[in-house]
Amino acid sequence: MEKQNLPVVVIGAGPAGLAAAAHLVERGIQPLVLEAGTTAGSAVRQWSHVRLFSTWSELTDPAAEKLLAPTGWVKPDPASYPSGGDWADLYLKPLADALGDRVRTGARVTGVSRTGRDRIVDVDREAQPFVVHVAHADGREERLFARAVIDASGTWTIPGPAGGSGLPALGEHAAADKITYRVPDLKDPAVRARYAGKRTAVIGSGASAFTALVHLADLARADDGTGTHAVWILRRSISGSTFGGGSADQLPARGALGLAAKAAVDDGYADAVTGFRTEVIERDGDGRLVMTAEDGRRLEPVDEVIVLTGFRPDLSFLSEIRLGLDERLQAPIALAPLIDPNQHSCGTVYPHGHRELAHPEQGIYLVGMKSYGRAPTFLAMTGHEQVRSVVAAIAGDIESADRVELTLPETGVCGGAGLFDAPEGDQSGGGCCAPAPQLIQLGTKAPAEEAPAGGCCGS
Repeated sequence: MEKQNLPVVVIGAGPAGLAAAAHLVERGIQPLVLEAGTTAGSAVRQWSHVRLFSTWSELTDPAAEKLLAPTGWVKPDPASYPSGGDWADLYLKPLADALGDRVRTGARVTGVSRTGRDRIVDVDREAQPFVVHVAHADGREERLFARAVIDASGTWTIPGPAGGSGLPALGEHAAADKITYRVPDLKDPAVRARYAGKRTAVIGSGASAFTALVHLADLARADDGTGTHAVWILRRSISGSTFGGGSADQLPARGALGLAAKAAVDDGYADAVTGFRTEVIERDGDGRLVMTAEDGRRLEPVDEVIVLTGFRPDLSFLSEIRLGLDERLQAPIALAPLIDPNQHSCGTVYPHGHRELAHPEQGIYLVGMKSYGRAPTFLAMTGHEQVRSVVAAIAGDIESADRVELTLPETGVCGGAGLFDAPEGDQSGGGCCAPAPQLIQLGTKAPAEEAPAGGCCGS
């Protein structure tokens, strides 16, 4: 079996995966995109009501635009902010359509290995093509062969737990009916009724937690006196950097999100509980939830819990592949120190490409949100440059692969999309060079859009 005649398998038809496929087509290499969902961008569609804090100018890949051009596709206003639904409908779906039968949906990758070689076998290993096991939605199983594998499957399917140890708190699974791990869509009447007049705990300190606080504050204002209240649980203390870059943020919508979350606390719609690492969640006599921290502190009962503690990569189907991952972030070893959230925000992440994304197993790359492991500092434009470099390396154009250039907007929390104060139809402000943000007006307007945790533009 001649490896060079085989396709490159791309796992995931999200923003990074489809961009990788476009670059492969541009290089004359056959891609085969495998998407577990029923449609391209299926993860993005799960937060279709979300509005990103990145503008259209930062959300489309150049190779993808070239592929779309002959179809009559028109790029949306570069200065406007799309929702997740806009991103999927106006870009990801047309891109998948342009790629045609190179994209297969309902195809879940269950394993990747070297043909005839498990992970312990060295002999002739690199000469063997990759073998990819696929489970189809109709029950069929399939075995595919590939010259290289690009894993752009993201992290959306594995949210972090409430437990402060990184494991689920005792009682967390038993309380699943009152816990959600996504920012609720409070514009949905049924969802809104779940939280209206209730005391809700929000666990997390990133953009998604900010968004939940802002929306609950908006709900409290709208319901005026019905008892809607948030309890914001942080595992750390509140400092000057807790709410992000504020007016100094080069992504105005991201800065505005932090300012609005701060206002929710300052205005009394949320109480902050700091240094609280949840160990136990139990029901009281009324069926409400009581949380206990590792230091023994117990909180007053709450009706609902929103857990927004980030996301994790699914590495289970890569168990036969020799990956080199950082022991903390679960990101490629060379990339991890460049994206460590203890040291870096979005804007201080250094440009990186195929060399930082390489593993001991040659020919396999984790890109997009998945490449960042547990780090929350990912932006879509980072993924575009990643896949450009990786595809150039696969094509043997090392000079182009090594020429990595990327300038990211500075400051702020980079763990998700955000809120902004422009009303519907007036979204002209934005981008890295726009004016400083204003505080979002709440209560008198429809709720602003929220953020998926774990990356403003993750697939």
